[in-house]
Amino acid sequence: MRRVAQVIRVLPDKVDEYRELHRNVPRPVLDRLRGCHITNYSIHLLGDQLFAYFEYRGDDLAADLAAMAEDPATQEWWRRTAPCQRPVDEAAPGEWWADMEQVFLMK
Repeated sequence: MRRVAQVIRVLPDKVDEYRELHRNVPRPVLDRLRGCHITNYSIHLLGDQLFAYFEYRGDDLAADLAAMAEDPATQEWWRRTAPCQRPVDEAAPGEWWADMEQVFLMK
């Protein structure tokens, strides 16, 4: 199992819209996440930053993320959520949600 933590900014005037969108995530989007071996997925908000955490239980995260990106329901979901977000300054060129480095894990 691989733990993944990511961060992105939410536009201050879009916080309420972002919250509302996530009150009813479409079932096909959730099914695709599960089909891509993603579990225990959560998004947290602090100020204008969104922190996402999920656990990946597959063998090829890049391939599963590519399959997710080709899914029409997921593409539509991203069209709805993207206007609420902007990458953090630390994001690599072309990176939307920036991956975070794990510096501690209590077992």
